[in-house]
Amino acid sequence: MSERNHENTGSDSNQQTPFEPSQTLIAPHGGPITDVIFDYCDVLLDWRPWRALEGLYPQGVIDMFFDPADEWGFDFIDRLLDSGVPAREVLAAYGRHHGPAVTWVLRMWLEHEERAIFGVLDGMDQLVGDLQEAGVRVWGLTNFTTEAVDIAHARFSVFSRLQDTIVSSQERLLKPDPALYLRAIDRFAVAPRSTVFFDDNLRNTRGARITGLRGVTFRSAAQARAVLGLS
Repeated sequence: MSERNHENTGSDSNQQTPFEPSQTLIAPHGGPITDVIFDYCDVLLDWRPWRALEGLYPQGVIDMFFDPADEWGFDFIDRLLDSGVPAREVLAAYGRHHGPAVTWVLRMWLEHEERAIFGVLDGMDQLVGDLQEAGVRVWGLTNFTTEAVDIAHARFSVFSRLQDTIVSSQERLLKPDPALYLRAIDRFAVAPRSTVFFDDNLRNTRGARITGLRGVTFRSAAQARAVLGLS
């Protein structure tokens, strides 16, 4: 989860960043595309973490909980969870910095995290289907917890249609560590030169490029289609 943007904590709107077509048309270069690897959150999955606390706390408390300026805040515990640290240890670490009252907010977030798993991003279900129809293999590589991945797979069929998914919490590795991409390359048996990797975080796409994957910073389904040369 740690690659995601938590800025719009008070809104369910899904903002799409404009892209420059001249920066995305990689399909004609480097040979044919045989495989595509997708990140989950903010690429395939519409993940809205603030929804887990809506109705439980005032907006001011929610904003405090997701404050990106808090060194030991949500982004900190998010990385711990995605690294495979058990929730009880994450609660203890968070409590050492915030005390019992604020730690209870985290406990409530953990108990209601399924609310954050909101849907599939517009156009992505169709894109996965079109790729598979064209004979392109489609995979997942995500900084996430196994519990959250299980919920997403149970709710939305697009995830079960992926060939396989590597989950950071199972591997005890986080993007952009090159070791995680190398593990994906080996496990999926893909050729990096013919594989495109989409992630919404620039650091993660750069990490993928270090290992030879054709990393692209995701903005929207329309942009991804342009990258892949799909009409």
